[in-house]
Amino acid sequence: MARTRSENYEGIHLGILTNAARLFSTQGYMRASIADLADACKLSRGALYHYFDSKEAILFAILDAHIREMIQHVEAAVGAGGPTLTQFQNVIRAIVEVNAKSPHEQRVLIHDLSFLNEDEQQAIKALERHLVDVVTDLLVRLDAEGRIVRRTKKIYTMILFGIINYTYTWYDPKGGIGPKEFADMAVELFLNGFMPSGATKPAAVNRREKV
Repeated sequence: MARTRSENYEGIHLGILTNAARLFSTQGYMRASIADLADACKLSRGALYHYFDSKEAILFAILDAHIREMIQHVEAAVGAGGPTLTQFQNVIRAIVEVNAKSPHEQRVLIHDLSFLNEDEQQAIKALERHLVDVVTDLLVRLDAEGRIVRRTKKIYTMILFGIINYTYTWYDPKGGIGPKEFADMAVELFLNGFMPSGATKPAAVNRREKV
């Protein structure tokens, strides 16, 4: 028999994902039981199973929704057009802002992806690759000096993601530096660093290999 939907189905569905992400982030996915999830969501076990078939299904839904939201904002930033630098800056702002409002989801993505089955892991990783490809393309377009080559372009991109993706461990978006300012600081540091113009720079990587 098909399940009937309550009038506030979408709200309850979103509430489950939000509360489950907080529980998995603070308690750990493996240590969180269905009973813990029901308590965190203020639902009975039966009501919880009305929305999701399993704890793993909840985990997949959290990660899928988180990455898709980020992709949506990133693609909107690129779609708004403008110079490549403006697109890049807006993309980094979008990623930082999503992470800043979703620290539990970001922690779960980084720490608990391996608990999904192989097909689900590959589905999430495909979304992540799409996000990485968008950022990589912008970096290549910004690279006027030819530093990014086939051998190094993934490294440069992941260095950038390393700056902005682990903020859940220390960054307080309600503190003195808001997400937009933080994103702009990350862009400035990544593209220009601290060294003044004309100063001696470290040796560049081998540029002979094309992207």
